[in-house]
Amino acid sequence: MTLRALSQREIQSLITLPDAIGAVERAFGALAEGKAVLPSVINLDLPAVRGEVHVKAGYLQGGAHYTVKIASGFYGNPDRGLPVGHGMMLSFDAQTGEPAYLLLDGGWLTELRTAAAGAVAAKYLAPQRVGQVGVLGAGVQARFQLQALREVRDFEKVKVFAPTAEHVKRYCEEMTAKLSRPVFPALSAREAVEGSTVVITATPSRRPIVMADWVASGTHITAMGSDGPDKQELATAVLKKATKVVVDSRAQCERLGELHHAIADGTLKVEQVHAELGELVIGKKPGRERPEEITVCDLTGVGVQDVAVANTVCERAARRGLGRAWEG
Repeated sequence: MTLRALSQREIQSLITLPDAIGAVERAFGALAEGKAVLPSVINLDLPAVRGEVHVKAGYLQGGAHYTVKIASGFYGNPDRGLPVGHGMMLSFDAQTGEPAYLLLDGGWLTELRTAAAGAVAAKYLAPQRVGQVGVLGAGVQARFQLQALREVRDFEKVKVFAPTAEHVKRYCEEMTAKLSRPVFPALSAREAVEGSTVVITATPSRRPIVMADWVASGTHITAMGSDGPDKQELATAVLKKATKVVVDSRAQCERLGELHHAIADGTLKVEQVHAELGELVIGKKPGRERPEEITVCDLTGVGVQDVAVANTVCERAARRGLGRAWEG
């Protein structure tokens, strides 16, 4: 057995954000067509240290590898001078089960594939013309999401809100320079949401931070922070107000996502979900049809996203002969 270990730097040289968006879009399509294997998520919470760990896996039929991913978020890490997120992926030979690639990405691929899903959601659900984008959260994923959105929609300006003013200030400076679009601080979540054509929520919140009466006709919301049963970013009335609620996985969002909370309090039934994201990709269900629609995409993160980016990395690493070989 030969296992090749790839460093974060090598991985970053092998896949770009546009690559990831294309790969994740195709993976959602495969999931909708029944051409993917997607087991349940394992969640491990460590509340004493404000830590959470997610284990996700998947396989795209016909692919050379299946992948298992471990990703963590430890929210006290910034006080220690450490990043919040970490993780790794392990890709196995789909014919023999032998370990093939250890992707020591430090959680970077998780950030990439999560942002890619946001871009796919916006591609099918956001209005073609976007004036203001409202962002809730000023962390790494809030940065990735805005860059990914720019790949599928242009926009004029951004308003961002997060509880820590210094984090918001740094975010505004960095993203204004990166995107050549003005990024302004908002004094409240409401200020960030009101007047925005697209709203992105990228927080670990465990209580609603977006209220229904803030959301105007024609708005698209990408909510990606609710990846555990206790997390929630949207008031359930937001989902009730929406013209179309789209999820990455019905089964998973029933247990983990914004949909989970709406079902629990009787606001929605799972039958009222318009579509899974992959159903929009393959044309089984329509995306945005009218300018005045309010659309919500509930993204909990599914294993096929991890497989999609891992497959891209492994295929390119094999062609270029990258990675440190370990014999076993």
